[in-house]
Amino acid sequence: MLQQIGRDTGVVFNIQKFSVHDGPGIRTLVFLKGCPLRCQWCSNPESHSLIPEVLYSNTKCITTAECGYCQQACKTGAITESEGKIAINRDLCTNCGDCAEACPALALEVCGARMTVDEVLDRVEEDSIFYTRSGGGITLSGGEPLVQADFAAELLKEAKQRGMDTAIETTGFSDWENIAKVLKYVDTLHFDIKCMDSEKHKKHTGVSNEKILDNFKRICAEFPGKTIVVRTPVIPGFNDTEEDILAVVDFLRNITRPVEYELMGYHRFGEGKYAALGKTYPLSGVASLDNERLVVLEKLIKLKGAVTMIPSVIKMVKKRRLQYEQHGRL
Repeated sequence: MLQQIGRDTGVVFNIQKFSVHDGPGIRTLVFLKGCPLRCQWCSNPESHSLIPEVLYSNTKCITTAECGYCQQACKTGAITESEGKIAINRDLCTNCGDCAEACPALALEVCGARMTVDEVLDRVEEDSIFYTRSGGGITLSGGEPLVQADFAAELLKEAKQRGMDTAIETTGFSDWENIAKVLKYVDTLHFDIKCMDSEKHKKHTGVSNEKILDNFKRICAEFPGKTIVVRTPVIPGFNDTEEDILAVVDFLRNITRPVEYELMGYHRFGEGKYAALGKTYPLSGVASLDNERLVVLEKLIKLKGAVTMIPSVIKMVKKRRLQYEQHGRL
C-alpha cells in the first residue's frame, strides 16, 4: 500500500461536501490520512495512521450467536467473541477489510481508501455549481495533508487547472520542501498555532513547536500573496488561559504581513471514534469548552488590536454537531 502512494495516488479517509467554515464560500473537504502529531483532543484519530484501518461499532453489531460472519471471514484470527459481540485484536488485524465486507449490519468499516487525483477531483467537481456561485472550492485536511505532500500538490495543481479555489489546513509540522511544493497551488492557508510554550506543546501533541513556528515565519516571508488564517484550538487545561492566547497574539503581532486569527472551541464529537479503533480517548472526562469562555477570549484579542479576528460564532459549533450527527465525520 505505502509503495503505491505518490504524486498521482494517495490515501483518503473522507470527502465531506458543503462545508462553509474551512475557506471562502461553499467547499468540499478532502481528508488525507497520516499525521505526525498526536494531539490529545484530536477528533479524527482515524487519520493518524497512513494505512486504512478497520472501525468497529458495538451498537450496530449483531450478537455472534446470530451472526459470526466477520469471524469466519477473518484469516488471521483477530476477531473473537466478547460478551455476545466481538473484539478485535489489533496486533493480529491486518486491516484487509474482509470482515467489513462480510458484515451484514455494517458494524465494521474500513476507513481510508487509495484514490487517484482524478477520482478525488471528479467527486469534488460534483458540486462545482456551488463553488462558482459562492467563491468556494476544495480544502485539503486530515490528519496532516503534508504527510502526503506529492499527492496533495498534484491534487491542488489539478484543482487549479479545473478552475477551483484551493485551501489547505495544516499543523505546519513538516519539512520545508513539502510545504513549498504544496503552497504553490494554495489560495488560502489555515495554519494551526496551538501554544507558544514548547514543552507544553510537546506534552500535549507529541512534538515541540519550534519547527512549526519557523515554518510559519518562512511562509509569511516567502509567500506574501497567500491568505493566511491562523487557528488556535482552545483546549481546557492546555491553552485556555488569557496568557496562553495572548502569547500567540504577541507572536502574530511581530509578523510583518496581515494574517487572520480564529479560536476554535474544544469539543468531544470524535470521542466515539477512539472506541471504534480500540483506543482510549486521552481527554476522557474533560468537558467541551464553554462558548462564553471563547467569547471572552475573542473580546480580549480584539482589545489588543493586533490581528483581524474571525468570530467563531456559536452557530458554527451547532453546525458542526449537525454534520457529525448526519455523517459521522467532522
